[in-house]
Amino acid sequence: MGDIAALRGVWNIVPTPFLPDGSPDTASIPGLVRFVRATGVDGLTILGVLGEAGRLGDAERSAVLGATVEAAGGAIPVCVGVSHAATDRAVAFAREAQAAGAHSVMLAPPPLARPTDAALRRHYLAVAEATDLPIVVQDYPASSGVPMSAEFLLALAAEAPACRVVKLEEEPTPPKAGRLVTGSPDLVVLGGLGGQMLLEELRRGTHGTMTGFGFPEVLVAIVRRWLAGDRSGAAAVFDRYATLIRFENQALLNLPIRKLVYQRRGALAHATVRAPGMPADPGTVADLDDVLRRTGLDRHLAAGSVLPELLGG
Repeated sequence: MGDIAALRGVWNIVPTPFLPDGSPDTASIPGLVRFVRATGVDGLTILGVLGEAGRLGDAERSAVLGATVEAAGGAIPVCVGVSHAATDRAVAFAREAQAAGAHSVMLAPPPLARPTDAALRRHYLAVAEATDLPIVVQDYPASSGVPMSAEFLLALAAEAPACRVVKLEEEPTPPKAGRLVTGSPDLVVLGGLGGQMLLEELRRGTHGTMTGFGFPEVLVAIVRRWLAGDRSGAAAVFDRYATLIRFENQALLNLPIRKLVYQRRGALAHATVRAPGMPADPGTVADLDDVLRRTGLDRHLAAGSVLPELLGG
């Protein structure tokens, strides 16, 4: 099995680039990977909800997967979303990810009319038995429509060592994070949801975050300071940029905002969101400009520019 301990720190949810006509822009992936690596994150996660995986055909998925792993070149680990309503398709996606050189896979529960713990257990165990990779169990009922209790997640981790990583996104996240962390010393718990509750999650014992954000180095600085024992320093960084964290994580707007920020930072050629998704409206763009100005982040929009004072702290 792969190194579960590596699934700590900050893993960036990488958006899938598209051309203005909506076709995948795989030519932009090497530059996107270089940009994300430069922000100091511990790993990349592709083909998740905000990677628009549900809007990709199988051949397009394979192209994005292959281009990303090739661009990473083993210098940074890649986690691949393999969620699907059908267990056999999730298994196929997981096997493809392993063959391509992925470090791990991320798997949400399948949407079921009547989800039961037994059905969810069978789904996860089937994927665990089909691959040697660690499985990040994505607990995001707002997206999957399937709630999973802390007791179920702990039992699954005890039965299947590959499933000892939870990407916790059931709100409110801090209380459940505490139950998971205290329930098993072997479980790795990561936050998400744009990092909006990152400090509170870390205070409950989580091990980092796996999420998207237009300035990943901000999350890196927060998590590194916290895990090094500098809680006040972590809180100071969080508080300084909490306005953008809040703004970017708006429902239905988080992806178009994030893609626009990545485009302005030179990480994406285009901010295209694949149909039926829509770009940020002019009012939201104006609001973003105001937030970037107020936080001082408008000075770090040049291509290749990161925040060295954060990464060096």
